[in-house]
Amino acid sequence: MPRTTRAQTRTIYSSPEGGSVRRTVLPGGLRVVSETIPGALSASVGIWVGVGSVDETPRESGAAHYLEHLLFKGTKRRSGMEISSAIDAVGGELNAFTGKESTCYYATVLATDLPLAVDLLSDVVLGATLSHDDIQSERLVVLEELAMRDDDPSDLVHDVFAQSMFGTRPVGRPIIGDAAHLRTIERAQIASLYRKHYRPENMVVAVAGKIDHAQVVRLVRKAFRDVLAEAKPRSVRRETRPAVTRPSSAVTVINRRSEQAHLVYGVAGIDRFDSRRFALSVLESAIGGGMSSRLFQEVRERQALAYAVYSFSSMFAGDGMVGVYAGTAPANAKKVVGLVQEAFAAVAEDGLADEEIARAKGQLCGSLVLSMQDSSSRMSRLGRSELGYGDHRDLPWVLEQLQSVTAEDVAQLAGELLTRPAALAVVGPFRHGAFDDVMS
Repeated sequence: MPRTTRAQTRTIYSSPEGGSVRRTVLPGGLRVVSETIPGALSASVGIWVGVGSVDETPRESGAAHYLEHLLFKGTKRRSGMEISSAIDAVGGELNAFTGKESTCYYATVLATDLPLAVDLLSDVVLGATLSHDDIQSERLVVLEELAMRDDDPSDLVHDVFAQSMFGTRPVGRPIIGDAAHLRTIERAQIASLYRKHYRPENMVVAVAGKIDHAQVVRLVRKAFRDVLAEAKPRSVRRETRPAVTRPSSAVTVINRRSEQAHLVYGVAGIDRFDSRRFALSVLESAIGGGMSSRLFQEVRERQALAYAVYSFSSMFAGDGMVGVYAGTAPANAKKVVGLVQEAFAAVAEDGLADEEIARAKGQLCGSLVLSMQDSSSRMSRLGRSELGYGDHRDLPWVLEQLQSVTAEDVAQLAGELLTRPAALAVVGPFRHGAFDDVMS
């Protein structure tokens, strides 16, 4: 991204209802994107940082998520208690999450409290002290979070599946890290990650609600005034997919005493820049995205083998995956895997029926529109689009892309993806090798 000497602002699009999305690039490359929502009473602010678990070295495993925790412990201006008190005093919400490729710090407040939200979030993100005492105390909290994940097999199995699919590649590592690294990671490693990635050119400030873009820019410029001159050019994250799409491990079994077997079966997918991502959404929805989907009807309604069964897809820069989760009685686990395999094979061979595609489109379009009813969802859409694509499309354009997906588009994509070598992750009361026969 080129260095700018003054703010550059443009209107990206306007809605018939009177709303608009505007984008300003401040000196140094900090991007500010906002959406005005007529009739809203709230405002949501997110500071998106282009760093996640894929940016860690093996020795830094879990550092990006650990850092997210630490930034709420205190800054040069506020203690951790003062941060919490400030947002509670106005009835707002303040939180954060770490992903594979990004970290987001966000707040939702009454529109009149927008100045507080911007000041508070910027202080959290820019003013971290990362004290030794905070690192030691929060280490125990993060280890408890890891233990909570390990005690929830429906959560753990997704991390196991990603590792089975991608192996030691950065995208396969759990975002939370592992106990060995979390116990030994030091301040120097965490601070190094912070200094390297928490820079204005690697950040996006996204705001949505009852707001005025010019006011937002003034607030952000003031909050970031001490760091804007430090920026260096940076572009949207893009990576090349490895030529090999075969999973690192065909079957991974984690032995746990449990009433259910939790399993994820899936294949390598497409990356987020692939133009077929809309066809993938339709395909995934029809397979297991709703109550009328193939697998919900077969696994739950007809055969009563599971309470929870659903499909999912994840798209990253250069990587992706498509899978199905199910929780079932251990005695039925192999049967459920077989049903998922049969569904994949049938769709890969014959595609989807017209009525399945129509239902999937309706579900996707309806849920997308409904998800845009609050300022937080709109803020997230802005942040993800700017950080992940460097581009923004209005809702009618997205709906048009979904509606334009054809049966042939889905059939071609299914024939490519669903015939790829598959990976299976299982958490439950099984020995190693228990599922080798179903994957042979």
